[in-house]
Amino acid sequence: MAKESVKARQRKRERMVAQYAEKRAALKAAGDWAALDELPKNSSSVRLKNRCQLTGRPKGYIRYFGVSRVTFRDMALQGKIPGVRKASW
Repeated sequence: MAKESVKARQRKRERMVAQYAEKRAALKAAGDWAALDELPKNSSSVRLKNRCQLTGRPKGYIRYFGVSRVTFRDMALQGKIPGVRKASW
């Protein structure tokens, strides 16, 4: 599990990206690169990292479910994800 500070930093970046999204889009469309450079670095969407919503794990992220492979497997085996069950043939 990721440290709480890492998860908090990610949440902060997500808030900043949402807050500055319209302003960044307008400055990009206008081609005002100097003003765009003045905005906070964490307001850029490329600084976001896909992380598990429950544990904060950055690797093995399953985008459709928003969790890591480890969490996905645990939840699927417990029956917490509708329509997903272990394969057997």
